Formats: sequence, C-alpha cells, structure tokens
Amino acid sequence: MRFRALRRLLAFVLLGAFLRSATVALAQPSAPIPAKPTGLVVVIDPSNFADGTWKTALDNPTMSGVALQIHWSDIEPSEGNPDWSKLDELFAAAKASKKWVQLLIFPGFFTPAWALQGVKTDSFPYQYGPGQGTVGTLPMPWDTTYLGRWFAFVKLVAARYGSSPEFRVIAADGPTSVSAEFTLPNSADDLVKWQADGYTPSRWVAAWKTVYQTYAADFPDQYISVSVGSGLNINDKGKIGPHPHENTKQDVVDAAMNALGSRMALQLSDVHAGPGPNLPNSESEDQYVIGYIGQMVTGFQMRSAAIGATRVMGAPGDAPLALSRSIGFALEPDAAGQHVDYVEIYARDVLSDQMQSVLRDAASKFASVPSSHG
Repeated sequence: MRFRALRRLLAFVLLGAFLRSATVALAQPSAPIPAKPTGLVVVIDPSNFADGTWKTALDNPTMSGVALQIHWSDIEPSEGNPDWSKLDELFAAAKASKKWVQLLIFPGFFTPAWALQGVKTDSFPYQYGPGQGTVGTLPMPWDTTYLGRWFAFVKLVAARYGSSPEFRVIAADGPTSVSAEFTLPNSADDLVKWQADGYTPSRWVAAWKTVYQTYAADFPDQYISVSVGSGLNINDKGKIGPHPHENTKQDVVDAAMNALGSRMALQLSDVHAGPGPNLPNSESEDQYVIGYIGQMVTGFQMRSAAIGATRVMGAPGDAPLALSRSIGFALEPDAAGQHVDYVEIYARDVLSDQMQSVLRDAASKFASVPSSHG
C-alpha cells in the first residue's frame, strides 16, 4: 500500500513537472518576423562608391531601400582579412537616410583566389551580365571546401551586421555563378562540361538545402532572398535532355520554402518590357513570382538601367517610357489585386532627372495598392 501511494505521489509530481514545463514552453514567444522589405529599392555596386553619387540616389525620397551588389573577392581578397569599408559606409548612410538594406554578395566566378585552393573548378564563360562571354574559373557548386569557406565568410557578415535594424534582406548564394540567381552556364558546350564535372539535379539541390539551412541559422533577424533561375538540362542519370531544368527550378524553390518559411523572399532579377534574347519581354517569366504573391515576400529587379538599354526595357530611344513600362510589368497585380512587395531599380535611373516623375508614380503604387504577404 505504501508503495502504491508512493508511486501515485511520484506520478502526480512528474505530471505536475510536465505540465509546468509545457506551460513554460507554450509561453515562450515565437521568433519575431523581421520588418518586411517594401517599396522601391535603388541597386548600387562598388563602382557607385567612386564619386559618392550613390548617396544621392539613396536619399531620393521615392526610395525605401538600397540593394548592394558586390563580389566576395572585393570584400575578402585575403583570407580572414575582410575590408568592410564599403559595407560600413552603406549601413551608416542607410541609417541616416532611414532606408532598409539588402546585401547581394556574389561568390561563384567572383570567389577570391585563396578560397579556390584545393577546390574542384572548371572554366566557363560568364553567361550574362557585365563581362558576358569572359571566361572565368568557377568552383563546383557542391564542393564542400568551397562552400565551407563561403559559409565562414557569411558568418562574418552576420556577426558584423546581423543586429543592424536597417538590414532586412540578404540574398542566399553559394552554388551560383555570375550573380545571386540560381543559374549556371548552360550553353551546349557548357552542358558537356557539366556532365564531365558530375552535375546532377540532386547534387545541386542538396547544396542549396545546405545553403538555406546555414542562412536560416546565421540570419535570424533578416529575410533571405532567393533569386529565381533554373537548373541545367541534365537529369539525375547524367543525361542531357530538354526538360529537367524546370523541375530543378521548382525543387530549389521548394527547398527554400521548407528551410526558410516565413522569412523567405522570392525575387526575379530580370524584368524588362522589351525583347530579351529568347522572349519578347519578361511577362511570362514574371508570372512565376507573381504566382507566389500572398504566400511570401516577393520582389523584382530590373534587368538593367533603362538609360542605355531603352530597347530591351521597352521603349527604344525613350528611357523614361522604357522604365515606366518595365515597372508596369513588375507591379502587375495577381488575381487578388496584389502586387509584389518591392521593386529594385538601378542607380543610374534613380539619379536621372528625367526619371523622377516615373519614380514618383511607381512609389505611389505602394501607398495606394496592397502589396503581398500581409
């Protein structure tokens, strides 16, 4: 009898302890969702720091944020000795101007030489962007030594800027090539090289899963942007075919959704109202991101500045009209009447006097029409 009474008493004690611990667990606040990135965003790169005009673009009242595109090799040319001067200046200016910050730091072709030591690499031409056609050295996207060094650098970025209230978005990067977009060189000759290098969709997607898990842990107070690209037309048997790239694209996005949850921002960095290399404009590509409006933070970046690229941006010889038409593509509403949360515009257009009425009109759309995700 004493044993039964003692056992019942112990059971009550354990039950009470469990309920107390459960109550404590339920009382713990969930991790807060960071302030959402919204509005027009000026895109700058290191060349804009030469004359300081980027600060004028940053101070433009139509801009809500600033996105810096910079190479890993520009920040950490020697191991363990990063030069934070440009990023420090950026964050200080953003704080003074009350603008939010997105960082897009590119490894891939722009990996510092020290970080390629002992890494499997191959030579490919840049498939787009500045220097298109230039042959560069690309680390294999899944190489663990390369990714380990990249993650060590990413952790330094998080330690230095992660607590800044201006820092709202960082682009997930690593298994990439010429930008933050998940793209790889994909010409017919490139595909043959990738076959020899051992590319398979599963191998590439696995590398991205590791990236998303790492960023989710290192940047708990930021959104993590995923820049839409595509896989290669090579299947898991190593065979070249016409269809695998679209399935791989969705697998990369799904992996991000699973790892990042409410802190994912889906972005397409190729909006243009005029003809590109394969399509009459970007409208059909844009629909992929528009389809996610309301499910997560969404955004677009212009393909280029309209000044100097009026044809591809939608109005040959008329830069303001070209920019206006391309922004119109970026702010196309979904079936519920919502548009994306942010639109990124290059500094050259933001600095131009002739673009100011276009920018004011675009900025007003964020005040008058609901954006996605709340």
